[in-house]
Amino acid sequence: MLDQNLLHIPVMLHEVIDYLNLAPGKIIIDATIGTGGHSLEILKKITPGGRLICIDRDQDSLDVCRNRLAEFKDACEFIHSNFADLDQVLGKLGIKDVDGIVFDLGMSSYQLKDAQRGFSFQEEGPLDMRLDRSSYISAYDLINNLNENEISHLLWNFGQERWHNRIAHLLIEERKLEPISTTKQLADLVMRAIPYRYRKSYYRIHPATRTFQAVRIAVNRELEILESSITKAVTVLKQQARICVISFHSLEDRAIKHTFRALKADGMVDIITSKPLVPTDGEIEANPSSRSSKFRVAQRI
Repeated sequence: MLDQNLLHIPVMLHEVIDYLNLAPGKIIIDATIGTGGHSLEILKKITPGGRLICIDRDQDSLDVCRNRLAEFKDACEFIHSNFADLDQVLGKLGIKDVDGIVFDLGMSSYQLKDAQRGFSFQEEGPLDMRLDRSSYISAYDLINNLNENEISHLLWNFGQERWHNRIAHLLIEERKLEPISTTKQLADLVMRAIPYRYRKSYYRIHPATRTFQAVRIAVNRELEILESSITKAVTVLKQQARICVISFHSLEDRAIKHTFRALKADGMVDIITSKPLVPTDGEIEANPSSRSSKFRVAQRI
């Protein structure tokens, strides 16, 4: 029996369903399916006759999703892959083009609640943070092998962490004594590096949030592949089909905005959302994890 407490509440679900222009018989890609919150509702709209391509880097999430969507199994293809390889996935399935694509770039509650995955500073666990567990490089590898300058740049470039220099310096000093191997070690180190008077006044969130975000992005090369993956996704859309992207921090949103603008300049898309949509107050109250999300849509010309 699937534990409902582990399922991720889909962010901006109504907007996704509305903007994809769903109808029975359509072929849709969920490029980051997670535990299937968006996909469950998409399937209700495209069946009978429709087909959903379910892609995720995390095999554990795919297994949960396969169970959750069991009633629609004949309409689903579950693919363990990176969305950067979307064109190869479609090639193997014999699909030339599709009627819509959704990217939800957020972490799922299922991943965050599993301490052994190492994504959360709220639970003691190993420094892992790999979305795809078959990947070679983990958070432990970066934290314990990069030099001080590299760590400092990582924290600023991917987390916009104000105290990146102090955190990097303390981290290097601490790992001379022993490796930094757990989430609690890293979170405690960040807290110690930030001047006490700024820990609450500067951060509306936990002071380790930006550091964990930066390391996770680096481990999974999230920003590195985002722009090229969106461009690749647009090329497999049918005319008038739409791509919907949900992001959760400014670096992602900026990359999406710039990519959409470049694709518009090349005559490939119309931008449907001139400014990103944000969740309603009601959604934020019901699902606080949605508070930082932004939603952008483009349509293939």
